[in-house]
Amino acid sequence: MPVSATNAPRVAVLADSDTRWKWGALTARRLLPEAPGIRLDGYLLRGRATPTARQLREVGVRADSLREVTAVQFLDGMREEPYDVLVLALVGGGVQAMLHGLRRAWEGRARRPVVVTGYVGVVYEKLADGLLLRHGADLVLANSRQDAERFRAVYEGVGADASAVTEVALPFLGGAPYTGEREPCTVVFAAQPSVPESRADRAYLLDRLIRHARLHPEREVLLKLRSRPGEHTTHLEELPYQKLAQKAGPLPPNLRLVYGNMGEVLDRTDLLVTVSSTAALESLHRRIPTAVLTDLGVREVLGNHHFLGSGCLASWDQLDAGRRPEPDPEWVARQGVAAGGTPSGGGTYATAFDAARERIAKLLHRPGPLPPLTPYYTVETAPGYLPGILARHHLAPDGSPLPGAPAADREPGPVRQIVRRAARGAYRHGVQRVAPVIRRMGEL
Repeated sequence: MPVSATNAPRVAVLADSDTRWKWGALTARRLLPEAPGIRLDGYLLRGRATPTARQLREVGVRADSLREVTAVQFLDGMREEPYDVLVLALVGGGVQAMLHGLRRAWEGRARRPVVVTGYVGVVYEKLADGLLLRHGADLVLANSRQDAERFRAVYEGVGADASAVTEVALPFLGGAPYTGEREPCTVVFAAQPSVPESRADRAYLLDRLIRHARLHPEREVLLKLRSRPGEHTTHLEELPYQKLAQKAGPLPPNLRLVYGNMGEVLDRTDLLVTVSSTAALESLHRRIPTAVLTDLGVREVLGNHHFLGSGCLASWDQLDAGRRPEPDPEWVARQGVAAGGTPSGGGTYATAFDAARERIAKLLHRPGPLPPLTPYYTVETAPGYLPGILARHHLAPDGSPLPGAPAADREPGPVRQIVRRAARGAYRHGVQRVAPVIRRMGEL
């Protein structure tokens, strides 16, 4: 029997940014694709990256309800809500805090939801840290065979239970397969908020994009941007390309800055260029020619080392000369991208979530209650680390709300809402204006 009192499954997604909301909501729909009358409730964790209304519209994923909450408000609501599945689409520390808070909130409860978590895209940094912070969920989703193997190795390496690791695929792959170059040929550079980080590197990439547009006036060249100035995504963007473009002078007439859903942009893309964006996997899934730049080196800090062996590494000089990288089929298959079937849904991608669906069904229909959540990190295993993570979300080491935590039983009044918006604006101004100045002064 499911947790809910009716046959219609109820799913909740808690997310802390626009990208994670997209991953969490689409993952929820992949996990319960044929359930009649499924209800999806969205919760946006209040913080620096809480998505704006525009960002949510751009993501294009709809929910039956959507509200902004603090961690304590969310946990208070979870004590009574009869959800079947809960997807935690958060940064690692947020997942860990929720796991401890939910364990406390569900004490003595006869039934609880199945808790699912995972990663938004390519996992190229903080592998052990991020994984151990996610340990304790019923399912820890791995987006590819390669990730599943790495995840299990980390858990087994510390003596933790690795049975929660479940291989799936990125939930937002799909779209029409690429059929060949169009007229005009469209080149898209997928920008990233924090890669590369320095002004010099970002200015260099913009300059090379401008040079490519001038070298190929017959092509349409698009700079695909993640957010507008003042907005935040999963990662901080101190130096938006929009501002760098303003200082670069008049752009070539065939170069444009674009926003919008990445899938819609890929519908007209003939060459996708990026440093290490997950958009590269979306592009490869459709078999669109895809280039991962080597101009700034192949380095862990850039994330493009993840694409070693992919056949996609290339420089702007090579792209200017007409090169179209050819992806390695074996590497692509290990990433769960267009593996053994058509991008639109045939083959193994269409069945990529079957194992996760089966596990969830068994957990929902097992006799008796589910066991309590058991994260690897406890006050015994990580007494110098865990309390600080929980405190950031106003939780004590036992998962209970700390004294003075934001009230969970009421919405903020209009004055508090105005103050919060002003505080966010000041924070974003500090990130995008003040912090770079201080950094430059420190380099003098």
